[in-house]
Amino acid sequence: MARIKPQALLLQSKKKKGPTRMSVTTIITFNLIVVLIVLSLYATYRHWYQRPNKQSESGLSTYEDLDAFGNRKRSDVPSFAILNTSKGSITVELNREASPETVDKFLNFCEKGYFKGMHFHRVIKNYVIQGGDAKHGAAEDWTLKGKSLSQLATSPKHEAFMFGTSKAKRDSDHFELFITTAPIPDLRDKLIVFGRVVKGEDVVQEIEEVDTDEHYRPKSPIGIIGVELTHQT
Repeated sequence: MARIKPQALLLQSKKKKGPTRMSVTTIITFNLIVVLIVLSLYATYRHWYQRPNKQSESGLSTYEDLDAFGNRKRSDVPSFAILNTSKGSITVELNREASPETVDKFLNFCEKGYFKGMHFHRVIKNYVIQGGDAKHGAAEDWTLKGKSLSQLATSPKHEAFMFGTSKAKRDSDHFELFITTAPIPDLRDKLIVFGRVVKGEDVVQEIEEVDTDEHYRPKSPIGIIGVELTHQT
Protein backbone atom coordinates (compact mmCIF):
# COMPACT_ATOMS: atom_id res chain seq x y z
CA MET A 1 0.00 0.00 0.00
CA ALA A 2 1.44 3.34 -1.09
CA ARG A 3 2.13 5.81 1.65
CA ILE A 4 0.55 9.26 1.26
CA LYS A 5 3.02 12.04 1.72
CA PRO A 6 2.33 14.67 4.45
CA GLN A 7 2.09 17.49 1.88
CA ALA A 8 -0.65 15.66 -0.02
CA LEU A 9 -2.64 15.14 3.21
CA LEU A 10 -2.36 18.86 4.00
CA LEU A 11 -3.70 19.85 0.60
CA GLN A 12 -6.67 17.46 0.90
CA SER A 13 -7.52 18.87 4.36
CA LYS A 14 -7.53 22.45 3.07
CA LYS A 15 -9.81 21.50 0.19
CA LYS A 16 -12.38 19.87 2.52
CA LYS A 17 -12.46 22.70 5.06
CA GLY A 18 -12.67 25.54 2.54
CA PRO A 19 -16.01 27.44 2.35
CA THR A 20 -18.43 26.69 -0.45
CA ARG A 21 -18.89 29.66 -2.76
CA MET A 22 -22.47 30.92 -3.41
CA SER A 23 -23.44 31.61 -6.99
CA VAL A 24 -24.31 35.16 -8.11
CA THR A 25 -27.89 34.06 -8.90
CA THR A 26 -28.43 32.76 -5.36
CA ILE A 27 -27.16 36.00 -3.82
CA ILE A 28 -29.42 38.15 -6.04
CA THR A 29 -32.47 35.96 -5.30
CA PHE A 30 -31.86 36.15 -1.55
CA ASN A 31 -31.52 39.95 -1.66
CA LEU A 32 -34.75 40.30 -3.64
CA ILE A 33 -36.64 38.20 -1.08
CA VAL A 34 -35.33 40.37 1.76
CA VAL A 35 -36.35 43.58 -0.09
CA LEU A 36 -39.86 42.24 -0.74
CA ILE A 37 -40.32 41.30 2.92
CA VAL A 38 -39.20 44.76 4.06
CA LEU A 39 -41.53 46.51 1.59
CA SER A 40 -44.47 44.33 2.66
CA LEU A 41 -43.90 45.12 6.33
CA TYR A 42 -43.61 48.84 5.58
CA ALA A 43 -46.85 48.88 3.55
CA THR A 44 -48.71 47.07 6.35
CA TYR A 45 -47.37 49.53 8.91
CA ARG A 46 -48.47 52.57 6.85
CA HIS A 47 -51.95 51.12 6.31
CA TRP A 48 -52.68 50.59 10.00
CA TYR A 49 -50.90 53.78 11.10
CA GLN A 50 -52.83 56.07 8.76
CA ARG A 51 -56.23 54.44 9.23
CA PRO A 52 -57.17 56.26 12.49
CA ASN A 53 -56.07 59.60 10.98
CA LYS A 54 -58.39 59.17 8.02
CA GLN A 55 -61.30 58.37 10.32
CA SER A 56 -60.72 61.43 12.51
CA GLU A 57 -60.37 63.76 9.51
CA SER A 58 -63.75 62.73 8.13
CA GLY A 59 -65.52 63.30 11.45
CA LEU A 60 -67.24 59.95 11.03
CA SER A 61 -66.29 56.41 11.79
CA THR A 62 -65.22 54.52 8.68
CA TYR A 63 -67.15 51.36 7.91
CA GLU A 64 -65.51 50.14 4.73
CA ASP A 65 -64.71 46.59 5.86
CA LEU A 66 -66.52 44.31 3.44
CA ASP A 67 -67.09 40.59 3.29
CA ALA A 68 -66.35 38.34 0.32
CA PHE A 69 -69.58 39.47 -1.37
CA GLY A 70 -68.88 43.20 -1.03
CA ASN A 71 -71.36 43.71 1.82
CA ARG A 72 -70.64 45.45 5.11
CA LYS A 73 -69.54 43.15 7.90
CA ARG A 74 -72.24 42.99 10.54
CA SER A 75 -69.89 43.89 13.38
CA ASP A 76 -68.83 47.09 11.59
CA VAL A 77 -72.31 48.53 11.06
CA PRO A 78 -73.02 51.45 13.45
CA SER A 79 -76.07 51.07 15.66
CA PHE A 80 -77.01 54.74 16.03
CA ALA A 81 -77.35 57.88 13.93
CA ILE A 82 -77.43 61.33 15.54
CA LEU A 83 -79.33 63.92 13.49
CA ASN A 84 -78.06 67.35 14.46
CA THR A 85 -80.88 69.73 13.51
CA SER A 86 -81.44 73.46 13.91
CA LYS A 87 -83.77 72.59 16.81
CA GLY A 88 -81.43 70.14 18.56
CA SER A 89 -80.13 66.58 18.30
CA ILE A 90 -82.23 63.50 17.54
CA THR A 91 -80.64 60.10 18.21
CA VAL A 92 -81.98 57.18 16.20
CA GLU A 93 -81.30 53.51 16.91
CA LEU A 94 -80.97 51.70 13.59
CA ASN A 95 -82.60 48.30 13.05
CA ARG A 96 -80.66 46.53 10.33
CA GLU A 97 -82.72 43.36 10.69
CA ALA A 98 -85.82 45.26 9.57
CA SER A 99 -84.29 46.20 6.21
CA PRO A 100 -80.54 45.58 5.68
CA GLU A 101 -80.47 47.19 2.24
CA THR A 102 -82.20 50.35 3.47
CA VAL A 103 -79.86 50.72 6.45
CA ASP A 104 -76.79 50.24 4.26
CA LYS A 105 -78.11 52.83 1.80
CA PHE A 106 -78.80 55.27 4.64
CA LEU A 107 -75.27 54.79 6.03
CA ASN A 108 -73.73 55.36 2.60
CA PHE A 109 -75.67 58.61 2.21
CA CYS A 110 -74.56 59.70 5.71
CA GLU A 111 -70.90 59.09 4.89
CA LYS A 112 -71.26 61.14 1.69
CA GLY A 113 -72.79 64.08 3.60
CA TYR A 114 -76.07 63.76 1.71
CA PHE A 115 -78.28 64.86 4.62
CA LYS A 116 -76.22 67.93 5.51
CA GLY A 117 -78.44 70.96 4.90
CA MET A 118 -81.57 68.89 4.22
CA HIS A 119 -84.81 70.60 5.34
CA PHE A 120 -87.86 69.13 7.01
CA HIS A 121 -90.17 70.40 4.30
CA ARG A 122 -93.41 68.81 5.54
CA VAL A 123 -94.70 68.78 9.10
CA ILE A 124 -98.13 67.26 9.84
CA LYS A 125 -99.04 67.46 13.51
CA ASN A 126 -99.91 64.14 15.15
CA TYR A 127 -98.68 62.37 12.04
CA VAL A 128 -95.16 62.72 10.61
CA ILE A 129 -92.32 65.11 9.95
CA GLN A 130 -90.64 64.63 6.58
CA GLY A 131 -87.26 65.61 5.16
CA GLY A 132 -86.03 65.17 1.62
CA ASP A 133 -87.45 66.01 -1.77
CA ALA A 134 -90.24 68.58 -1.40
CA LYS A 135 -91.55 67.74 -4.87
CA HIS A 136 -92.26 64.10 -4.03
CA GLY A 137 -95.85 63.30 -3.15
CA ALA A 138 -98.71 65.64 -2.37
CA ALA A 139 -99.51 66.44 1.25
CA GLU A 140 -102.97 64.96 0.79
CA ASP A 141 -101.37 61.56 0.20
CA TRP A 142 -100.05 61.64 3.76
CA THR A 143 -103.21 62.59 5.63
CA LEU A 144 -105.50 60.02 7.24
CA LYS A 145 -108.43 61.09 5.01
CA GLY A 146 -110.97 60.52 7.75
CA LYS A 147 -109.68 57.15 8.88
CA SER A 148 -110.19 56.42 12.55
CA LEU A 149 -107.03 55.25 14.32
CA SER A 150 -109.13 53.18 16.70
CA GLN A 151 -110.42 51.07 13.81
CA LEU A 152 -106.97 50.13 12.56
CA ALA A 153 -104.65 47.56 14.08
CA THR A 154 -101.42 49.00 15.46
CA SER A 155 -98.05 47.36 15.96
CA PRO A 156 -94.78 48.43 17.65
CA LYS A 157 -93.33 48.96 14.20
CA HIS A 158 -95.73 51.86 13.62
CA GLU A 159 -95.71 53.66 16.94
CA ALA A 160 -94.72 57.27 17.46
CA PHE A 161 -91.07 58.25 16.97
CA MET A 162 -90.39 55.57 14.37
CA PHE A 163 -87.76 56.36 11.73
CA GLY A 164 -88.23 55.39 8.12
CA THR A 165 -88.10 56.23 4.44
CA SER A 166 -90.57 56.15 1.59
CA LYS A 167 -91.29 52.92 -0.28
CA ALA A 168 -92.40 54.91 -3.32
CA LYS A 169 -88.94 56.30 -4.08
CA ARG A 170 -86.14 53.72 -4.10
CA ASP A 171 -83.79 55.13 -6.72
CA SER A 172 -80.12 55.45 -5.76
CA ASP A 173 -79.99 59.25 -6.03
CA HIS A 174 -82.52 60.25 -3.36
CA PHE A 175 -83.38 59.31 0.20
CA GLU A 176 -86.26 60.71 2.22
CA LEU A 177 -86.52 60.71 6.00
CA PHE A 178 -89.72 60.32 8.02
CA ILE A 179 -90.24 60.43 11.78
CA THR A 180 -93.71 59.52 13.00
CA THR A 181 -95.20 61.61 15.81
CA ALA A 182 -98.15 59.31 16.56
CA PRO A 183 -99.10 55.62 16.06
CA ILE A 184 -99.93 55.48 12.35
CA PRO A 185 -100.77 51.96 11.18
CA ASP A 186 -101.79 53.04 7.67
CA LEU A 187 -98.19 54.00 6.90
CA ARG A 188 -97.16 50.34 6.73
CA ASP A 189 -97.76 50.43 2.98
CA LYS A 190 -95.88 53.70 2.46
CA LEU A 191 -92.85 53.59 4.75
CA ILE A 192 -89.89 51.30 5.29
CA VAL A 193 -89.31 51.59 9.03
CA PHE A 194 -85.68 50.91 9.93
CA GLY A 195 -85.13 52.77 13.20
CA ARG A 196 -86.54 54.35 16.34
CA VAL A 197 -85.88 57.68 18.07
CA VAL A 198 -84.26 56.91 21.45
CA LYS A 199 -83.14 60.43 22.39
CA GLY A 200 -84.46 63.83 21.37
CA GLU A 201 -88.18 63.08 21.36
CA ASP A 202 -88.65 66.61 22.68
CA VAL A 203 -86.84 67.94 19.61
CA VAL A 204 -89.19 65.97 17.35
CA GLN A 205 -92.16 67.42 19.21
CA GLU A 206 -90.73 70.93 18.94
CA ILE A 207 -90.43 70.51 15.17
CA GLU A 208 -93.97 69.15 15.09
CA GLU A 209 -95.31 72.30 16.76
CA VAL A 210 -93.88 74.80 14.26
CA ASP A 211 -96.23 76.99 12.24
CA THR A 212 -96.97 75.65 8.77
CA ASP A 213 -98.88 76.87 5.73
CA GLU A 214 -101.87 75.15 4.13
CA HIS A 215 -99.52 72.66 2.46
CA TYR A 216 -97.92 71.64 5.77
CA ARG A 217 -94.68 73.43 4.92
CA PRO A 218 -92.91 75.09 7.88
CA LYS A 219 -92.98 78.86 7.67
CA SER A 220 -89.47 79.00 9.15
CA PRO A 221 -86.75 76.68 7.73
CA ILE A 222 -85.84 73.66 9.87
CA GLY A 223 -82.83 71.76 8.62
CA ILE A 224 -80.36 69.00 9.38
CA ILE A 225 -76.90 70.38 10.12
CA GLY A 226 -75.21 67.00 9.89
CA VAL A 227 -75.41 63.31 10.85
CA GLU A 228 -73.03 61.42 13.14
CA LEU A 229 -72.74 57.63 13.10
CA THR A 230 -71.74 55.74 16.22
CA HIS A 231 -71.81 52.28 17.79
CA GLN A 232 -73.13 53.58 21.10
CA THR A 233 -74.72 56.72 22.52
